[in-house]
Amino acid sequence: MARKEKSEYIIQAVSHALDLLEQFHDDVDELGVTELSKRLKLHKNNVFRLLATLESRGYIEQNKATENYRLGLKALELGQTFIKQMGLLRQAKPILEKIVEQCNETAYVAIFKEGFIVYLDVVETNLTVRVVSRVGSRMPAYCTAAGKVHLAFMSDEEIDSILPNREFKKFTDNTITDREALRKELRTVEERGYAIDDEELDLGVRCVAAPIRDYTRRIVGAISVSGPSMRINDERIEKEIVPLVLESAEELSTRLGFHK
Repeated sequence: MARKEKSEYIIQAVSHALDLLEQFHDDVDELGVTELSKRLKLHKNNVFRLLATLESRGYIEQNKATENYRLGLKALELGQTFIKQMGLLRQAKPILEKIVEQCNETAYVAIFKEGFIVYLDVVETNLTVRVVSRVGSRMPAYCTAAGKVHLAFMSDEEIDSILPNREFKKFTDNTITDREALRKELRTVEERGYAIDDEELDLGVRCVAAPIRDYTRRIVGAISVSGPSMRINDERIEKEIVPLVLESAEELSTRLGFHK
């Protein structure tokens, strides 16, 4: 008998439940039954049954004040388990701590996912003025230092498939929105081995990132240091932040089995 494709084993109800959970992303923290019904193109009764099932297991909870639904603690626990199991993070934590000890700016470890950068862990500065933690957030790759580090080592074909739009959303006056300008920037990143976000995502915030490689020499993430532009000036970037980020990324890569 011919072996079935995995797609033939998909259980529709489970697929719908996962589709429902995935509606809660970015700035969407609460949704009602009617809105979920529209988004999922399912009857309200079906949506309600999915919500009741997920709520019984702790993956969804209802806000009694608004009667809308939001992610439950079980979803957080599952995400935390995933993070803890990643060798990258286990090895990264002490290195992030060392970075902050040396420069007293916020340090992140991030991964690339479908055209976005996802920040997995952070060690924050103790200074009052700091960048708000982005752990768990997805940010566009083309206007973040960690994202540009990943894109710089991809082929033009890969970049075109990941970033299909001809122009990119403009977040600040410094955001690179032209594809050719981005290619030029990425060539520079590839040559020097690190990337800078010069207030391209948020005004007043600058960031430096370098790639993390594993034993296969593949880029598996990025280490970045970010802070307010009033403290992260050009001289400090060149003399302190860039050498620190490069050294830290190399140390973490070595821990993951990478050898030059």
